[in-house]
Amino acid sequence: MQVERLQGCWTALITPFTEGGALDLEGLRKNVTFQIEGGAKVLPTGTTGESPTVDWKEHNQIIEEVVRLAKGKTYVMAGTGSNSTQEALRGTRHAVEAGAEAVLLVDCYYNGPSSLELRTEYYEVVAREFPKTFIAPYIIPARTGTQLEVEDLAILNRHCKNVRAVKEATGDLERMAKTRRLLGDDFDILSGDDDMTVAMMTRADIRAQGVVSVVSNVVPGAVAEMTAAFSAGDVARGEKLAQALEPLFKIVTVKTVEEYEGFQVPCKFRNPSAIKTLMRGLGMPAGPCRAPLGRMTPKGIAIVREAIKAVYERHRELLTPLQDFYLIDLEARIYEDKHWR
Repeated sequence: MQVERLQGCWTALITPFTEGGALDLEGLRKNVTFQIEGGAKVLPTGTTGESPTVDWKEHNQIIEEVVRLAKGKTYVMAGTGSNSTQEALRGTRHAVEAGAEAVLLVDCYYNGPSSLELRTEYYEVVAREFPKTFIAPYIIPARTGTQLEVEDLAILNRHCKNVRAVKEATGDLERMAKTRRLLGDDFDILSGDDDMTVAMMTRADIRAQGVVSVVSNVVPGAVAEMTAAFSAGDVARGEKLAQALEPLFKIVTVKTVEEYEGFQVPCKFRNPSAIKTLMRGLGMPAGPCRAPLGRMTPKGIAIVREAIKAVYERHRELLTPLQDFYLIDLEARIYEDKHWR
């Protein structure tokens, strides 16, 4: 299969671990099969896949397993970005040789290169080395401390036609509109935030092609149907699904105020803490996050449970594929406290 456009629902796969912290390949295989049956495309080893704490041997194992399962059934966009260009080249080479149709490269984190340096010393280097592979820059300044500017993205696309999509997680709709204006309709814009997808796909000056979704780890069919509806111009159907899924969109990041040792301290549980908490509670392969990410507090878990309760009580049919595939009793899983301790 040859991917023509980077559109629709791409699930940012979690990386399941055992309780001891080892890679759970059996759980990974099960989750990927669920995604394929749900109609989603898959993206392993991204932020949701805990790429910062997965070593490169594990990283390569994950991509190989995902590509093997997806071959001939769906597309794979592998996360191979780094704050080192040489490391990104090695990771991309492995993903390409394994058979991934595209790679996602995050802006270089921590060392904070300028937009010019990101373009010339990073993205362009990888794009020229692998001219037959689709390259998608991933812009998320809240995590990286830097960002590729739209003008540099346009120049990059002008010289490297395989740079033909961007994952946008800036939250800046005007920037996205500029991306569409400068790069035209043949360039794909993917939402990097589940709760921004509707605005990005329905705004006439953005017209995004889809989403790299966290929530679709649990509801791949519903998110895939939502993006397909928007792409087909069926805004009513798309918005109906989005409203049904909204409680889950709101828990990709969970904020609480915790009390300990006489202090009240704001706490922000960032992706993938909440989605893995949800998946563990529901009985899906997930396991813990790797340190320094830890378990969520009771307050955080309560927010996650309320979100899945809301979807279950109002739109139970969206969760039926999950129940049928994993052979779980959803009602027991959601309402019995023992599953959430």
